[in-house]
Amino acid sequence: MKIVIAKMSGFCMGVRRAVEMVLDAPGRHPGPICTYGPLIHNPQVLDLLASKDIATIKDIPVCGSGTVLIRAHGVPPETKKRLKAAGYKVIDATCPRVIRVQSIIRKHARQNHAVIIVGDRDHPEVVGLLGYAGSNGHVVAGVEELRRLPVFENAIIVAQTTQDTRRYAAVREWTGRHYPHYKVFETICDSTERRQSEVQRLAESVDAVVVVGGRESGNTQRLFEIACRTGKPAFHVESEADLSRIDLDSLRSVQTIGITAGASTPNWVIRKVYMTLETMVFKRQSGWHQAVYTFLRAALLSNLYVSLGAAGLCYAATRLQGISDFTPFVLIAFLYVQSMHILNHLTGSKADRFNEPDRARFYDDRKVSLTVIALSSGAAGLVIACLQGWLPFLVLLVISLLGLSYRLTLIPKMFASVEYRRIKDIPGSKTILIALAWGVVTSVLPPISIFGTYDAANAFIFAWSTTLVFVRTAFFDILDMQGDRLVGKETIPILLGEKRSLQLLKGLLAGLSVGLPVLSALTPVPAFTVSLSLCPAVMFAVLLAFERSLLLPGVRMEFLVESHLVLAGVLALGWSLAGL
Repeated sequence: MKIVIAKMSGFCMGVRRAVEMVLDAPGRHPGPICTYGPLIHNPQVLDLLASKDIATIKDIPVCGSGTVLIRAHGVPPETKKRLKAAGYKVIDATCPRVIRVQSIIRKHARQNHAVIIVGDRDHPEVVGLLGYAGSNGHVVAGVEELRRLPVFENAIIVAQTTQDTRRYAAVREWTGRHYPHYKVFETICDSTERRQSEVQRLAESVDAVVVVGGRESGNTQRLFEIACRTGKPAFHVESEADLSRIDLDSLRSVQTIGITAGASTPNWVIRKVYMTLETMVFKRQSGWHQAVYTFLRAALLSNLYVSLGAAGLCYAATRLQGISDFTPFVLIAFLYVQSMHILNHLTGSKADRFNEPDRARFYDDRKVSLTVIALSSGAAGLVIACLQGWLPFLVLLVISLLGLSYRLTLIPKMFASVEYRRIKDIPGSKTILIALAWGVVTSVLPPISIFGTYDAANAFIFAWSTTLVFVRTAFFDILDMQGDRLVGKETIPILLGEKRSLQLLKGLLAGLSVGLPVLSALTPVPAFTVSLSLCPAVMFAVLLAFERSLLLPGVRMEFLVESHLVLAGVLALGWSLAGL
């Protein structure tokens, strides 16, 4: 069974803007921070805001304090005035598309035009729009209710920005025939239009559809209605927990399942649904498919496979540098990465709960045993490094201590002028430090231990291995952007944005693809050097497949990403066994 995710799934521009504004508010605006009404129609996001002490108020008190954010749906202008009069600092997080409709209504209401709003009468956006129309406002659900309105000398028609495009098209067509003097504005958000068109095409091309989003979300409900109209089996779920209601046995003939999501559904919820559905599909299968999936999942969750990638990268680096006694350094790389990655997930489980729920549960269930494995691996790596000499031991000890102190407060609060008190507070530090640490254990420790020197060729190999790991880590950060943003991580993709980050990674990979052939032309290196250009080429192909939605986040994608590092060791070993 194949799973397809619609390209237009998840946060729209207006929702993303509102969520980012409320997350940025603490520390920038006077507290306490609250929102007037639910910021968006998604229970997971609202629960997260509540955990950050960002409350939701439904009534305006006589006297308030702190900062209140206007929800993405907007509010009547009178509500804003009352909030300010109560003593709040008001920040308007209304979606710009909604603000445009508010402006159209305000302008024509002042000219005494009747304002007809096509939408859901009780929806917060429509309630806010009516506030701008005043006594001239009327709400209709469609043509039938429009027929029952009196004829106005001057009138405008606008739509709720998330309204069903087919329903509004019928209103436009009927109005044009019966009341051509009415002004009809195109106010359905273009994101909504594209999302609804896409779910129509998706439903027609798959055998069943899963729509993800809050049950109170109007645009999510409309996506579900459109999917149902195609006649295909359709399911509306708020989270992965609702998937238990889907009887997969009744869908045995289904070859392809499509997933789409409302504009207020965060990526991490979509990802949880996809990964849970992927697991359910494989559990339904029998034989080697299920066995392979179970093995890969266990190897990835336990960090065994990523540690194998570090070992492979180290082996390739030692061969490139002409080091024959590679065994202790391959073991050090394996043990160091195993130790640091386990500790990182044990201490960073808050982000994992959004980005990788399977991994978070895996670590919650095995905290004691995984802690023992992490500490034992770290200690064993230090012992092996010590046997190689004091310098490799000291280098490994320093980078290990840096990894352990990543989340510790290193600068006391008494130094008020210091902005960054922890290493993790430095924007992009996680991505850069992981890459540098891997580079040190895979391509610096071996030459300084064996040769006691370090030249330009060694530095080039360090840059090659470090860049490969940087691309790998930054790509996973791209997948985790929304979850990291919500827990306060400042990764490089958050700083640069997804598109610029992907461009950067592809540029680095293109450079690596030509870097080793250039090195082999300039310096005497092993014959297999040029073949290692296949590693960045594989990762480049993964990035392209991700951009084109041919490869989706899950076990298979994670396995492919880690495999390009394992591939380096396989290539080096293959040439070695061939005697080249």
